[in-house]
Amino acid sequence: MSTATATAENKKPRNSGGAERKQRRKEILERKKAIEELIRGAVAVKDHLVQFPAFHKYERNGISVYLESAHGNQLPLPTKNYIQNLLKVNMEGPYGSEWPSEEKIKRREMVAPEARYILVRQFANDCIAKKSRKQNAVVECTDGACTGDHLLGFVHYRFVVEEDVPVVYVYELQLESTAQGKGLGKFLMQLIELIARKSQMGAVMLTVQKSNTEAMTFYNKLRYVISSTSPSRVDLLIGIGKSYEIFCKTFEAEAKCKLEEGN
Repeated sequence: MSTATATAENKKPRNSGGAERKQRRKEILERKKAIEELIRGAVAVKDHLVQFPAFHKYERNGISVYLESAHGNQLPLPTKNYIQNLLKVNMEGPYGSEWPSEEKIKRREMVAPEARYILVRQFANDCIAKKSRKQNAVVECTDGACTGDHLLGFVHYRFVVEEDVPVVYVYELQLESTAQGKGLGKFLMQLIELIARKSQMGAVMLTVQKSNTEAMTFYNKLRYVISSTSPSRVDLLIGIGKSYEIFCKTFEAEAKCKLEEGN
């Protein structure tokens, strides 16, 4: 082989595929680490509500309430009982035959360390009745037995990762029937969205039973869309057999791409 030929071969470009894959893996790991740090940072905040003083009270449309934060593993027994009762009143109908098994799951979820709550309390001087009735069911005001400020509802949310996107996932938004239709649900979701943005989450997500048509309409009005991760979007035939849809509202391009468009 001549010197000229050897020199020419040495100048041939090397295969860069291995280096590109290595760089890609590095970027993926860095992205994963950054997401984990965001989640840890959000979970470490003791009280997200304190950052939004305008959302500490809601006094409109005939109701006067204030909000407070709580952690799932620190809920007092009366609050646990209230949450369980309100869930049963509001969700037994939409879940139908699935409720007995679903109720067990929800009871475990509600007290998990990662569970975060926004509790809605009505001021004592606005306590009109000791019981809230909905379709012949009763929710007892167990917190202070209505002798003091008592609960009217709650939001249970968590900081999680969905499709490599950090999100706030709303596990529950539950209000007593007397507090519904007064703008309070919208107010609470606006707060959740602010918490998500402040914590640098890419989206808010939640699951809705298809039979719960009021909730489906409510979230549509708030500009939530059915996520590309929802069974009906993943596979139409699978979706038909499922009783729920997954909704999302995204705040940045990557989240929109992965959670709305499915790319």
